[in-house]
Amino acid sequence: MSFSRILQRAFCTSTQPNPTTRQSIKAISTDLYKERNLKRLVEKFKKSSELYRFRTKTPIYEDAVRRLAAAKRFKWIEEILEDLKKYPDFSHEGFAVRLVSLYGKAGMLENAQKVFDEMPDKNCERTVLSFNALLAACINSKKLDKVDEVFKGVSQKLSIEPDVVSYNTMIKAFCEMGSLDSAVSMLGEMEKKGMKPDAITYNTILNGLYANSRFLDAEKLWGRMVEKNVVPDVRSYNAKLLGLAAEKRTEEGVELFEELKNKGIKPDTFSFNALIKGFVDEGKLEEATKWYHEMGRSNCAPQKWTFQTLLPFVCEKGDLDFAIELGEEIFKRRLLVDAALLQIVVDALVKASRIEEANKLVKLGKSNSYRRYNLKLPTEE
Repeated sequence: MSFSRILQRAFCTSTQPNPTTRQSIKAISTDLYKERNLKRLVEKFKKSSELYRFRTKTPIYEDAVRRLAAAKRFKWIEEILEDLKKYPDFSHEGFAVRLVSLYGKAGMLENAQKVFDEMPDKNCERTVLSFNALLAACINSKKLDKVDEVFKGVSQKLSIEPDVVSYNTMIKAFCEMGSLDSAVSMLGEMEKKGMKPDAITYNTILNGLYANSRFLDAEKLWGRMVEKNVVPDVRSYNAKLLGLAAEKRTEEGVELFEELKNKGIKPDTFSFNALIKGFVDEGKLEEATKWYHEMGRSNCAPQKWTFQTLLPFVCEKGDLDFAIELGEEIFKRRLLVDAALLQIVVDALVKASRIEEANKLVKLGKSNSYRRYNLKLPTEE
C-alpha cells in the first residue's frame, strides 16, 4: 500500500481511537522506518503530523530525530519540530517538553531554549517539568557548563523551585564534568531544603566515585545512603562491582555478586560485564569465560560492550574455539560492532592455520542479513 493511501486511511478513522486507527498509525510508522531517503522522510513526517494520534507517538519522533542527527541533518530536524508549533498541542506543557527533549537529544540546545522561551506566547505554563527538560537538554547536548547557569538563573528568574529530579540532573552534570566534590555537596543542599535524595541521586554519585578510583569516598557514601534508609539496588551494586574491578579486586566482586543475589536483587547484564571486565584486566581467561557463560544461563543478554572487552583478550590468550563462538554470537544477536573487532578473530585463525574457519567468518560477514562486514582473509604465511 502506498504511503498516501496509508495516510488517507488514517485520517478517515482518526476521530475514534479504534483498532483500525491503531493499525493505520502502525503502518505509517513502518513506512517511515523503512524510508531510506531522509528528505522524503521529512516530507512524510510533516504530512503525518497533521494526524493528532501520530503526534502523540513520541518514539516515532525520537527515532526520526536520531536518524537525522546521525546524518548531521540538523536543518531537517528543525523543519520537522518547528512545523509542530502550528498545532494547538503546543499550548500544553507536556507537548512543549517533548520538543525541548527532542532538540536536546539532537544536540541542539539553542533550539531547545527557544522552545522554552516561546512557551508563554502560546499560553503554555512553565513549571518544574519543562525546567527539568531544559536541564536535561543541556546534558544531552553536551553543554555541561550551561546546566549550572540554567539551574540557578532560570529557576530564580521564573520562581521555579527545583525538585529532586532537578538536583539529580545537576548532580549528573557535575559527575560528567568530573566535579565529584560538587556533586557530593549537592546532597547537603538537598537535605537543607527538606528534600530526600533517592536511589538515583546516590547511584549517580557512586558511579562517578567508583569509576574515578575514589573507592573509599564511595564506600562512605554507600554507608550514608544506608543510614538514610535508601536501599541499594542493582545499579548501586553494579557501580561497586566496577569499582572493585578497577581496583583489581574482582574476587571480592564475586562475593558482592552473591550478596546482591542473596538480598533478592536480580543481577543484570551490567553486573556480569563488571566481573568479566575485572577478570580480563587481571588476565584470568578461565574466570572471564565462566562469567560469560553464566550470563547466558541467567538469561542476561551480552551486549556490544561485552564482546569488545572479551574478544581481543580471548584471541590474545589463544582460545580460538571460544573466539569463534563469540564471533558467531555477534552475528546471531545482530549486534553492530566495528569490523576491526571481527577482523581480530579472522587474523588469529589464519595465524593458527585454521583457514577454513577464518573463511567461514569472512563469508558470514558478507552474507548476514543486517550489516555487511568487509572482512579480509590475510595471505597465509
